[in-house]
Amino acid sequence: MENKISILVIDDEKSFTEEMQELIQNLGFKAFIANTARQGLNILKCQAIDLLILDIRLPGVNGLDILKEVKETYTNLEVIVVSAHGDMESVIRAMRLGALDYLRKPFRHVDFQIAIERTQKFLELNKKLQVMEEKNSLISKALGEKIERGFIGESQKIQEILGLAMTASEFPDTNVLITGESGTGKENIARIIHYSSKRKDNLFCAVNSSAITESLLESEFFGHKKGSFTGAITDKKGFFEVSDQGTLFLDEIADMPFSLQAKILRAIEEKKITRVGETEQIKVNFRVIAATNHDIDQLVREKKFRLDLIHRLNTLHIHIPPLRERTEDIEPLLNHFVSEFAVRMNKPRLKIDKTVVGMLKKYNFPGNVRELKNMTERAVILSKGDLLTVLDFPIKTSPSPTDSISEVMTMQEQEVRLLRQALRDHDYNQKAAAEALGITRDSLIRRMKKHNIRIKKED
Repeated sequence: MENKISILVIDDEKSFTEEMQELIQNLGFKAFIANTARQGLNILKCQAIDLLILDIRLPGVNGLDILKEVKETYTNLEVIVVSAHGDMESVIRAMRLGALDYLRKPFRHVDFQIAIERTQKFLELNKKLQVMEEKNSLISKALGEKIERGFIGESQKIQEILGLAMTASEFPDTNVLITGESGTGKENIARIIHYSSKRKDNLFCAVNSSAITESLLESEFFGHKKGSFTGAITDKKGFFEVSDQGTLFLDEIADMPFSLQAKILRAIEEKKITRVGETEQIKVNFRVIAATNHDIDQLVREKKFRLDLIHRLNTLHIHIPPLRERTEDIEPLLNHFVSEFAVRMNKPRLKIDKTVVGMLKKYNFPGNVRELKNMTERAVILSKGDLLTVLDFPIKTSPSPTDSISEVMTMQEQEVRLLRQALRDHDYNQKAAAEALGITRDSLIRRMKKHNIRIKKED
């Protein structure tokens, strides 16, 4: 194996970079060093660097911002982050931004050498894969990337859901409503329906109805004419128009303002829309797949959602049960996620201790498949050996009859519970609670108002 890769070390400690430079050269690699982010970025502009060793604690600058910038600018550049003890949250964020590996200060020279050699093997393997991909058709790979493989399982319930999804794909004009708790994989099912249908070559437009400010909802859906309101500096197509011949996926449909629902219904029925500020109608041909984690029938009874709209959306209904009701899917999902992250983190020999599955099956998983995926990603990132054990999957509280979510609770009651829990866990910081729930802060505030949840410690 020829040691020809070039390595850049960015660290504010001059003695550390000089030590690393000598070590890298002794190992037969090309070495470059920088003690500031500016110096490092200038070297990247002038030199072909294969591997960046980056301290994520740099004075006057966020090392994670530097990581994000270099990964976006130099797509083939691999990064190993260096962190001090107790900085694991930053390490996890770094790995999610694309870092290949991490080293914790202080580290031994042999650990550094192993990390570099592992990275070199990874780079060589990537080059071989690129050559193979160039020799083969990329169509199936491209389609596969559009459907997350996280929606897998062996349970009878999942097989029935996949059967319904394939049936829906055979009728490309039929609207579909997908229900289920947050994290169960509703968007994955929507993508499977779209990319298995005749509309697959056209746009799959995913819209989070709760993430759009109410003042812009009509413009976002119907588009607008230049000058029709303050900020409308150009003509703009709305979601309905850009979804022409494709699929419009309306996630969190229950969070859509009641005042907009009549206009949405009319557009779906007539397949004609009018941009804000215009009078001319535009013909569109789209399919709607809607999703919600609410008890939509309850919202209809409370006059918070239009009955005629739900009838239009609910031509075919697919309900995804929570993970706790299909525990037989936990093991195949776990195996899949470990394999995925092990490859991404360059830990191909990683195995799972038999006791892990048993422990996870006893857990309630309020965050469902999404929670299992995040939990597995963290375990793989922080793992040091070749075996994942129960210690790598810390669960804050043991499930019990008093704190597990009752199977007879409505989706609305479950949402209130999750909102309150997230707020408590993050000391009532709305931004942090929203990030933990996987929603925007605006969406969190709207849901809090809807459920009359106030920021009080006694909550």
